[in-house]
Amino acid sequence: MHLNRFHRELLEQVAEFEKTDFKSNSKPPLNEGGVSELLNKEISRLQEENDKLRARLRTLESQAMSALDEKVKAERALKDLQKIQGDQQCALRAQEISNLEDTVAAMQADFEKSLTANATSQKELQESLVSAKHDLLRVQEQLSLAEKELEKKFQQTAAYRNMKEILSKKNDQIKDLRKRLQRYESDE
Repeated sequence: MHLNRFHRELLEQVAEFEKTDFKSNSKPPLNEGGVSELLNKEISRLQEENDKLRARLRTLESQAMSALDEKVKAERALKDLQKIQGDQQCALRAQEISNLEDTVAAMQADFEKSLTANATSQKELQESLVSAKHDLLRVQEQLSLAEKELEKKFQQTAAYRNMKEILSKKNDQIKDLRKRLQRYESDE
């Protein structure tokens, strides 16, 4: 009984303390269940906020990686463009040849499929195939001419002429050295 009275007095003191302390805060008195509930709510809220921040971080990382990939692609494209600039005409001709070869191959496939068709459609396909082959030969000839022009232009460059001149001088020096060597060998 004495213990019950002691507990009752303690409970009354806690209740009195809660009334006086929490009146100024205008919050309802908290019991143990209320505190843990509030803590759980705060933990949940913080976890949600943390999850949102993680999602945002993943999004930003993804965007950064995407931007980095785009930068790398742009750098590669720039290097490719710089490399291709000099050979642009030949590349265009090669592309035309490739396209024409694809066209010829497609026409040949169509021609083989339609062998059982009537004679007039066969004749039209044959003419188209011949025309495409002529176009292919014409473009190949143009490519060959363009390559020869490119070679001629290269031979006209100062670096090529200098190298050719150096080689010529070296060949002359070698011939001279061989003649000298023969004279010395014949003297012995």
